Amino acid sequence: MEKKILIVSASETFSVRGLEMKLKGLSVDTVFCEPKLKSLEEKCVGAVLIILYTNEDVHEDAQALVYLKDHCVENDIDIIVIGSKDEYETVESFIPERFISGFFARPLEMEKLLDEVEHILSERFEKEKRKNILIVDDDVSYLGMIMEWLQDTYRVAVANSGMQAITYLVKNHVDLILLDYEMPVTSGPKVLEMIRSEADTADTPVMFLTGKNDRDSIMKVLDLKPVDYLLKTIDKAGLLRKLNDYFLSESVKKI
Repeated sequence: MEKKILIVSASETFSVRGLEMKLKGLSVDTVFCEPKLKSLEEKCVGAVLIILYTNEDVHEDAQALVYLKDHCVENDIDIIVIGSKDEYETVESFIPERFISGFFARPLEMEKLLDEVEHILSERFEKEKRKNILIVDDDVSYLGMIMEWLQDTYRVAVANSGMQAITYLVKNHVDLILLDYEMPVTSGPKVLEMIRSEADTADTPVMFLTGKNDRDSIMKVLDLKPVDYLLKTIDKAGLLRKLNDYFLSESVKKI
């Protein structure tokens, strides 16, 4: 597994450079980035962990924090925050707590931070062995719920629009897509058509998510030949069972 850690800070201070040197002792590639949107877009790619080194002006970096939040959600990336308690609370107002794997107050206890980094990288290595599922739905609260249900068993990425899903698939391989049938702007069927039109994603299996269970609606879904469909009323146990059965059947086919 490539181990690239992005360190985001307003300036590459003596403390930041010291952190970079210590991380290299863990055989980790470190990349420094200022909290500016253009730089983040270029340097976030490939990072398996983000360390955000804040200062008292962190509230001025709202655009960068929103980008980091979106990047962490879409790519299932952990973030560690280093700073004061007040700075952490500012960050937390932009980035959901579930994506912040650790907070370290200044002055930094380096050994504890390095232990946390090693723990995160070890967990990520285990995650890399899991099946990767992309959930596509315009309902952000529903996305969050399904992601929470699946994240202990699968690697999970999310997209809240069809175009966001297509953009993600250009750069990432997934083993299954859970695709909302009814979405504004770009509907589920249109997204499926786009997926199947590209050679790299044409064979990616898709399960439709639908809120309708009448016969006509279900037949419209099945006419598009997804590998399956799921009613949005399904509970956590039912969803996990459905996905486990699917991946088990696929593994049997390969024997």
